[in-house]
Amino acid sequence: MVTLLIVLALAHLVGLITAGAALLTPQRSAEGSVAWILSLITLPWIAVPAYWLFGRPRFLGYRTARHPGASPLREAVRSLGTHVEAYRARLPEERGGVQAVERLVQMPFLRGNSAELLIDGEETFRSLFEGFNRAEHYLLVQFYIIRDDRMGQELKRRLIERAEGGVRVHLLYDKIGSFGLPGRYVDELREAGVKVRAFRSNRRTATPLQINFRNHRKVTVVDGCEGWVGGLNVGDEYLEGDEDLGHWRDTHLHLEGPAVLGLQLSFLEDWYWMTDEVLDLRWEPRSRAGDLPALILPSGPADELETASLLMQHAIHSAVKRVWISSPYFVPDEGVMAALELAVLRGVDVRILVPRRADVLLVHLAKFAFLERLLRAGVQVFAYQPGVLHSKTLLLDSEIATVGTVNLDNRSLRLNFEITALVVGREFADQVRQSFEDDFRRSRPFTLEEIAAKPLWFRVASHGAHLFSPLL
Repeated sequence: MVTLLIVLALAHLVGLITAGAALLTPQRSAEGSVAWILSLITLPWIAVPAYWLFGRPRFLGYRTARHPGASPLREAVRSLGTHVEAYRARLPEERGGVQAVERLVQMPFLRGNSAELLIDGEETFRSLFEGFNRAEHYLLVQFYIIRDDRMGQELKRRLIERAEGGVRVHLLYDKIGSFGLPGRYVDELREAGVKVRAFRSNRRTATPLQINFRNHRKVTVVDGCEGWVGGLNVGDEYLEGDEDLGHWRDTHLHLEGPAVLGLQLSFLEDWYWMTDEVLDLRWEPRSRAGDLPALILPSGPADELETASLLMQHAIHSAVKRVWISSPYFVPDEGVMAALELAVLRGVDVRILVPRRADVLLVHLAKFAFLERLLRAGVQVFAYQPGVLHSKTLLLDSEIATVGTVNLDNRSLRLNFEITALVVGREFADQVRQSFEDDFRRSRPFTLEEIAAKPLWFRVASHGAHLFSPLL
């Protein structure tokens, strides 16, 4: 008994010391600091290990190519800036909307692009692999998750085929997201001439004490003129569905034109972080059929500002008629919540599409605390029924749409490396609108009565999970 009391006392002492460290560490939000401190004091045996795994708020050391101090990459940015000036899109400036986004990413909207919306795995992988075949000079491929299953083997086969055909192939995957990828998979790629790197927060050595700052981006670039970005990773479930959750609903984007260079720059930054190598890439824009303005917005924990959260808030505040959002994980911060409520008060048609159930229990429970507040404000929230909803898209009014990797949760808004494509054009926005309407028809609206009818234990668990939302 005495030994147990000593162990408990030591655990609380360590918790208090760690809470002090958390208090003195600059956090991305006051809510995050409070959540960590309360957890460390009350549940130290759980919270202390979790803090050292998840608690570091900034990714120190990584610098984007656009940062003034990143001199090894500045030549690429200088070259890009010189070449794209002729393609700068002159968009109508309303209330500083365009300027704010361009200043946030430090890149302009570029005209001369075409955009193709890709629905689910079959369309996406067919488009991707056809793009692989068109590569003449280089192929840049990046995924958060690569599995060693049938789809993963197909990816490996096609990458090896292009490398053996004389194309420079670079593959980047996240070390945490692809933790099950066996060494032999990577070895076979390297033996065939594919340059492969695993992205991690410590580029010199892997550390088990830090699993934040995952690279959640999914980017492919062919010769600097074609690119793909969106929600799909590499695994059989993206084609065949999940055994427990059903059909996998996801969205990707095929982009051609000058804006693809934004995807290329994002890949270059990530590759440089892991290798100290500045890749020899083509920075001359090539305009294809189409004249859509588009902008690529990378975001992550190395940014000076909370780029992803600010983009989301700015988009919602800019809405006049409509803002429809699809997010598989819905644990938004207070800024996004307030923006959604204000949009409804302005008379905007606000709709949120979420999965019927999430694959992370705590996130699923926390979602209901947010839904109750939004439903009371007049936001329409829909639960996708056929299976897994993994699409991360936004439709703003009738001319602006985004496709990318950002979820509406703290991890995506602050802790992960993410990327979003913004496309301006009524025709493309109509495609996104149609995909939303198809999904709404397959969904069921949430109601306040439904939430009120939940058993007491569920409501207590939901609001308890809500307290941990800054950590999710």
